[in-house]
Amino acid sequence: MEAFSKETPRSELILGINGLGRIGKLTLWHHIARKYFSKLVVNIGRQVGTSLRDVVHYIERDSTYGLLGGYLQGFRAGNVVEHIDENSREIVIDGIKVQILTESRNPKDIQWAEQGVRLVVDTTGQFRDPTIPYDVPKGSLRGHLEAGADKAILSAPFKIKDKTQPMPEDAVTTVMGVNENDFDPRVHRLISNASCTTTCLAHMMKPLIDYFGADRILTASMATVHAVTGSQEVLDRLPKAGATDLRKNRSVMNNIILTTTGAADTLGLVIPEMKRIGFIAESVRIPNTTGSLIILVVNLQEEPSGEPIRRDLINTIYQEAAANDPRGYLHYTEEQNVSSDIIGLPRAAAIIEAHETHTRTAEVSIDLDKVCQVEVGKNPAAGMERMIRIAVTQAVIYGWYDNELGSYVNMLGDRTVSIAETME
Repeated sequence: MEAFSKETPRSELILGINGLGRIGKLTLWHHIARKYFSKLVVNIGRQVGTSLRDVVHYIERDSTYGLLGGYLQGFRAGNVVEHIDENSREIVIDGIKVQILTESRNPKDIQWAEQGVRLVVDTTGQFRDPTIPYDVPKGSLRGHLEAGADKAILSAPFKIKDKTQPMPEDAVTTVMGVNENDFDPRVHRLISNASCTTTCLAHMMKPLIDYFGADRILTASMATVHAVTGSQEVLDRLPKAGATDLRKNRSVMNNIILTTTGAADTLGLVIPEMKRIGFIAESVRIPNTTGSLIILVVNLQEEPSGEPIRRDLINTIYQEAAANDPRGYLHYTEEQNVSSDIIGLPRAAAIIEAHETHTRTAEVSIDLDKVCQVEVGKNPAAGMERMIRIAVTQAVIYGWYDNELGSYVNMLGDRTVSIAETME
């Protein structure tokens, strides 16, 4: 894992983190290590255990990534929690002050203004609709702005419930290294960091679009073999009233579970060219705490005068894209990996498993008389061939990603700091 600078904080800004679940806790780890913000304010929105020490116990330990001290200081780590004040609800971890709030769950009621917080990362997954006003009873992402924040970053894709509503002008979805410059600090106040799957997928698709162009990509599909998330059940449970997907209530410990992903829709916001490509995205959950895999299948049109699309060409495209990536978001490897090998790999949006890249080329025949868009008889040339044959290559590409700390949280941290730099 990456060792961040041990210098004093580089910004006087105070960062707010709403939620202390998987992404919330690991975001806290990231910014303690990074030491960009002078102070971190974490809103839990409820009492935890019997004292503040129980919150510290949770922060210090992680069943997937080990001890916080090991993450910060490696095998020489000592006690990184330097101070706990029960009265002020303040903790000092590795020199960084962390304020814990427990009073309010509705974003509009959180004491961001009183704490001096101007930038908030919402990791709860509960407030995903940017069109909902701040004052709805169950809360809204816009509530953070009402509570005093200038900008709020969502650690999930936007999800507009009312499909007749357009995306608000002050909301934008970005993936670092792909379309981060779509963020305009003068306009945007709500920023979605997309999802872990969309992040990986965007970095897998972008090199292909850059090389071939969107018009040569006839269709694409992906399936993510995804680690479990906190929304799934440990043991089988009776579904809630109105539930339509009964698989969500089955035990994650004992099953491979088919589910859905919104990666295809979100990808169109990040890479607009994807809207011209027929695309399908599916998801399969497996009993694994982190470390996920995208299997991407792309159908590419061959050009008679161009270089044939073969396995070596596909791998070269990714190898060169990774070599030219200044921040190392795209990785290329010819090793034979398993999922645990990529856990914690810093900022690796996608790790291309070049050993498993495959291509097959076939000739697709199209009967023009059966294509309704083609008007038959316009050209009366005798003996005109009514069949056309197109060479199409199908490429299968594998991309690993650590859906928690290594990929998503580290890149969320980069997005957060890049936005903070516009607020100085």
